[in-house]
Amino acid sequence: MRICVFALGKIGLPLAVQFAGRGHHVIGVDIAPRVVDQVNSGVAPFPGETGLDDALKQAVADGLLTATADGTAAVAEAEAVVIVVPLVVDGDGVPDFGPLDAATRAVAAGLRPGTLVSYETTLPVGTTRERFAPMLEAGSGLTAGRDFALVFSPERVSSGRIFADLRRYPKLVGGIDAASGARGVEFYEQVLEFDHRRDLARPNGVWNLGSAEAAEMAKLAETTYRDVNIGLANTFARYADKIGVDIAAVIEACNSQPFSHIHQPGIAVGGHCIPVYPRMYLWNDPDAEVVRVARAANAAMPEYAVSLLAKEHAGLSGARVVVLGIAYRGGVKETAFSGVFPTVEALKARGAVVLVADPMYTDEEIRTLGFEPYQAGSPVDAAIVQTDHREYRKLTPDDLPGIKVLIDGRRITDPDAWKGVRVRMIGAGASE
Repeated sequence: MRICVFALGKIGLPLAVQFAGRGHHVIGVDIAPRVVDQVNSGVAPFPGETGLDDALKQAVADGLLTATADGTAAVAEAEAVVIVVPLVVDGDGVPDFGPLDAATRAVAAGLRPGTLVSYETTLPVGTTRERFAPMLEAGSGLTAGRDFALVFSPERVSSGRIFADLRRYPKLVGGIDAASGARGVEFYEQVLEFDHRRDLARPNGVWNLGSAEAAEMAKLAETTYRDVNIGLANTFARYADKIGVDIAAVIEACNSQPFSHIHQPGIAVGGHCIPVYPRMYLWNDPDAEVVRVARAANAAMPEYAVSLLAKEHAGLSGARVVVLGIAYRGGVKETAFSGVFPTVEALKARGAVVLVADPMYTDEEIRTLGFEPYQAGSPVDAAIVQTDHREYRKLTPDDLPGIKVLIDGRRITDPDAWKGVRVRMIGAGASE
């Protein structure tokens, strides 16, 4: 089968490699010439994705994966088109459809009868049917559901472990009609393989949810649930801190009962999913106050961490403070909606001299992001752990000469290593 994958980013490229690894011929499309050139050379344009480097080299060497900037021509050769162009929201939670609309028009211009089109980018409910089906029809002269199949099938993977997640989690599919849904199931069963899981109510594999709307809502619901759960955990953590209770012990006790599972609290709730998709849900359902309050609670955690530091340090004016971690999640070189940005802003607002460090970023990259890099071994007054990088598990006061206060927003440091330093833990333990 010939497959076209639109957008060779941190989700799209591993998907293209996965499809090629199953023996299919894949044409990847990207608007960045650098990305196209690197992929055609068998070089991943970004680091940190387990298994990608070797699998990409093999797919290119086998002639099963090529890249191009000409999306319309690539679609014209394909039997299936998978669109992974990101959809982001602005500060008010309004989606910016510009890049996805452009990709859809390019797809429509090359669409042939009998082709399957699958949107994997997370979308507000109703978008596949109400926005993209008419756009594809207008640009191709074909009719969705009759001349070509159209489905929504959300990605359910995390950067750094995409190949493992593709095997672990059921693949959700919903078509604009029954025939499209069946075609989507048939396609994904050919390109994916799944781990056996006894914990699922039905066998792991491709699950047809019956409609594009059901699949769209399932993706928003699962991510919004996590955001609400973390918001509740952060509320518990702040109250526990107020009354002097160990939140880690509370969370552990709650999670010993499976029906009261609570996610880990902490100052960093970033990435392309958790901060974004609840806003998409609110765009569909503006009366969902629980979702709105949880998002506000999570967004307030960097400010809370800085307020704790100011209290412990008796003010921050002129204090040298290092923020440890730029990435939104440990082990992933990605800054999307990272807590580092509001944390640094809150520190500067209190007059602190702010330095930033991250083992995954060079000094030049840190400066490009607008921060002053911390020079290892230089003295500081305080530190905030923003990212749960594994390297920080071994952090000691010797690494930060002169430090008086540590705010560990991810509970990843070893308390026994910080004797003589005032340490405040916000999280209930770093999550993997």
